[in-house]
Amino acid sequence: FKMSKSDGNVINPLLIIDGGNNQKVDPAYGADVLRLWVASVDYTGDVCIGTNIIKQTFESYRKLRNTARYLIGNLADFKPLGTEGSNAVPYDDLPSMDRWMLGRLSSVLREVDTAGDEYQFGRATQELLRFATADLSNFYLDIAKDRLYISAMDDARRRSCQTVLHACLEGLSKAIAPILPHMAEDIWQTLPYEKPTESVFEGGWPDHLMEFEEYEAEQWAFVRSLRDDANKMLELARTDKVIGASLDAAAFVYAPEEGVARGILEKLDGDR
Repeated sequence: FKMSKSDGNVINPLLIIDGGNNQKVDPAYGADVLRLWVASVDYTGDVCIGTNIIKQTFESYRKLRNTARYLIGNLADFKPLGTEGSNAVPYDDLPSMDRWMLGRLSSVLREVDTAGDEYQFGRATQELLRFATADLSNFYLDIAKDRLYISAMDDARRRSCQTVLHACLEGLSKAIAPILPHMAEDIWQTLPYEKPTESVFEGGWPDHLMEFEEYEAEQWAFVRSLRDDANKMLELARTDKVIGASLDAAAFVYAPEEGVARGILEKLDGDR
């Protein structure tokens, strides 16, 4: 239905922020969730809001928060570039996937910056959500677990991954700050290393994180597509009870001798 002040059928913003008398029916989502909904809608047309829409917005909020929490949890012993005893890895020494991830970060920050300048807040919000879920959680972080959990503390593989996580964490917190100020400040205040500024709102936009060029984008698009195909086959095998966990399986990729696919796979062999 259409909300109208004269009809008295409007949704009180405080009901979303603070919740109702029955918190199970009307939970308190907080101001950030309401702000995220405002930023995500297309204000050029009719704007919809309701219980289910706010629930969906809250799930998007949780995805961003959980991604940030994972990044923070894996940087406890990391010392960024420019701090005493830094263990960050220089860009030229990073493996291919790490350079690609930094390129994606820069691309996302540039897109969010442009969208904000053009008042296309929905575009900026969707770009951040895609980056946090598709690029980080579903791909890079999923693959990086082995490096983070199995490698020795000072192993170059682990430190290179932490170097990327550090850049992504600071870039993400700065990018969401105009939309989700409370979450951004929470992230900043729990950074497990010496903060470059006291608040996330000091220091301005992270221009230095927008300088990374896209790195072998076509190659990593192929890898992600191949990984999606492999995951589909694993799911079929699980459904047929051929395997239990993914680690019970081994993937065999057949590629023509002279094909592009073989060249990419051979190039990445040993890239850790």
